[in-house]
Amino acid sequence: MDTTTPSPDYSLTMDQCWVLLDTETIGRVALIVDSHPEIFPVNFVLERRAIVFRTSGGTKLWGAITAKPVAFEIDGYDAHDETAWSVMARGEAELIERQDEKDAVDALLLEPWQPGEKAYYVRVAPKALTGRRFKVNKPDLWTTRLSDPRRSTFE
Repeated sequence: MDTTTPSPDYSLTMDQCWVLLDTETIGRVALIVDSHPEIFPVNFVLERRAIVFRTSGGTKLWGAITAKPVAFEIDGYDAHDETAWSVMARGEAELIERQDEKDAVDALLLEPWQPGEKAYYVRVAPKALTGRRFKVNKPDLWTTRLSDPRRSTFE
């Protein structure tokens, strides 16, 4: 007999996931490189219900265009509501090659943060988009690390 209480459903709707994606600028793209998972932080924009980031040639580009599928994740914490959230997109990455499509992304102000030329534009069109939001435990004022974002509710 199972006596555990089922967890409440904190799932986000697809529209809520898109709204959260649209409020962030940094995410993580996860891909398979040389038969093992790799995760790369990227800055991104949303373009027509797709996630777009720029990169230089190298491991991230090669993994993005050869790895099928890829995952993209963002997360955050809302100190006012004392809730944490995460959004994950899964799909395939494709290289944007047409100049008019690159121009459309540039119009959204996708500017690389890291120095150096980032000439390659990669689009992740999610086939699955999921998210969840949950109430976090109250921090213990005396034992919680100073860098823990939950502390802001005390200050």
